[in-house]
Amino acid sequence: MGEDAPAPPRLPLRCPGCGEGYGSETRFCGRCGLPLVLDAPAAEEVSDRHGRARKIKPQLSEGSLLSVARARNQAEAEFIQALLLEEGVPSLLRRSAGFDVPDFLAAGPRDVLVAQSGFDTARQVLLEADILSPTAESQRRPVVAPGPLLAGMMLALAVGGVVVALLWLVLR
Repeated sequence: MGEDAPAPPRLPLRCPGCGEGYGSETRFCGRCGLPLVLDAPAAEEVSDRHGRARKIKPQLSEGSLLSVARARNQAEAEFIQALLLEEGVPSLLRRSAGFDVPDFLAAGPRDVLVAQSGFDTARQVLLEADILSPTAESQRRPVVAPGPLLAGMMLALAVGGVVVALLWLVLR
């Protein structure tokens, strides 16, 4: 009566290309290089996962995540994600910070994130699709280095101090 039920067997990972089985610690097939998928019994679910897994290029999924585009809503973000997947670039969607809409709604801006190794490819795909403008980089405000900024502030403070000292001497 007090017997524990046996744990369900772990689903092995399979390569969608060659069908080779792997343990859960492996991410890519040693033979094909394709990302591994769960060996699920549902045929329509497997075919969708296999289709997506076949499109991803493993060399474009390495490194930290970087924001490559910003979409106005969930539908636009999923469209961008589909464009990137067609070129083999895996991506993630993240709700942009500072927008006050409940999480269950599709409204609100989304950031499209890609791995560092796929950033240039993703950017090129989005430029070709006219989703990003080529002048977007030049329209961003220039970043001021902290050293010259600090030097300029110190100089302005010194000049202000001299002016105040001269005025104090003149009006005294």
